[in-house]
Amino acid sequence: FFSPPPPRAGWSFSMGSAYQFHSWRVFVVVCALPCVSAVVALTFMPESPRFYLETGKHDEAWMVLKQIHDTNMRARGEPERVFTVNRIKIPKQLDELVEMQNESANPVLKVLFKIKAELRGIWSTFMKCFDYPVKDNTIKLAIVWFTLSFGFYGLSVWFPDVIKHLQADEYASRVKIHNNERIEDFTFNFTLENQIHRNGAFVNDSMKFKAVKFIDSSFINCYFEDVSSVGSSFTNCTIVDSFFYNTDIDDSKLTNSTIINSSFHHNKTGCQMTFDDDYSAYWVYFVNFLGTLAVLPGNIVSALLMDKIGRLSMLGGSMVLSGISCFFLWFGTSESMMIFMLCLYNGLSISAWNSLDVVTTELYPTDRRGTGFGFCNAMCKLAAVMGNLIFGSLVGITKAIPILLASSVLVCGGLVGLRLPDTRANVLM
Repeated sequence: FFSPPPPRAGWSFSMGSAYQFHSWRVFVVVCALPCVSAVVALTFMPESPRFYLETGKHDEAWMVLKQIHDTNMRARGEPERVFTVNRIKIPKQLDELVEMQNESANPVLKVLFKIKAELRGIWSTFMKCFDYPVKDNTIKLAIVWFTLSFGFYGLSVWFPDVIKHLQADEYASRVKIHNNERIEDFTFNFTLENQIHRNGAFVNDSMKFKAVKFIDSSFINCYFEDVSSVGSSFTNCTIVDSFFYNTDIDDSKLTNSTIINSSFHHNKTGCQMTFDDDYSAYWVYFVNFLGTLAVLPGNIVSALLMDKIGRLSMLGGSMVLSGISCFFLWFGTSESMMIFMLCLYNGLSISAWNSLDVVTTELYPTDRRGTGFGFCNAMCKLAAVMGNLIFGSLVGITKAIPILLASSVLVCGGLVGLRLPDTRANVLM
């Protein structure tokens, strides 16, 4: 008889004989910790002085400005000075409530008028980003954000998949093929892996295996233990009087095979894993971890040299160097070489991200800074989606197109970034 276990959702890793550890739950919790920490940290961050001025809270605005002044003095190592404000230009605000009160006394209409006024204000602020004198800067910034995000996130998806593809090719090249063998009364006290057995006969054997394919073979009175269905299958096989213990073999692994008087006990639970799942479950996270770790030196360098070499030099130079480093991916024929190139690429590109954040903030005046930065981030997300789709579809097909595409996009974006005005010595508007 044959009674395969029902599949369950989620990753499942067996520890011992009964305990099951579902890693995706831990992954979700770990990913949520930074968000929770950010929410807690935001409670200690004061509002901007401009917000307090717009809402009529002048004393609170003065206190925030004083805190900024005192912090800057201490950072410069200068003696404390008395903070004074000679003049405050209060932003001109439109009293929407008065307008709505005059237009109608209906509370529903008041809400509609308020929503309309908010939408009109948002659209007006957005269109100001394309007015003089920031129109050219907005277009150039959008191009730089789009190109940098397209190349960065596209290659971030492409790198792990390429490494997984190289691993699969290497694994397949090491397969062992056995033909017309007959093994009786033998116990395999080691795990068979990455093999193909054709026209074999196994009698009174005890075996463990992983990624082993049996074709046109017969099994009589055999004992299967700790068998993983990753890459394992029985095709045109006959299994008689056999016992399966702690396996995850199901109908999908028994193609045109005959099961006679055989039993399955203590079947493994969880999703059926493929070769890609087995390899990528660890490597995808490990490769991304190494790539993320590589940005630490880039962050330190960009923080120390930002004011010395300038924002534009760092932005354009980092993007151009990142584009040039992509060409060396052509010579990446091993896992270690590809991981090294990933770390080099991330270390170079992080300086461009840091300088781009600073340049974007400093190029917009206060009343358009948030909207302009939000528009650039929207272009960034759009480019990230496009990069994931395009680069992901090219994995295993060709290396030339992703390499040339990422290199050209990054170099062009870096050249555009060098055309932006230098804001190093400018006073924020």
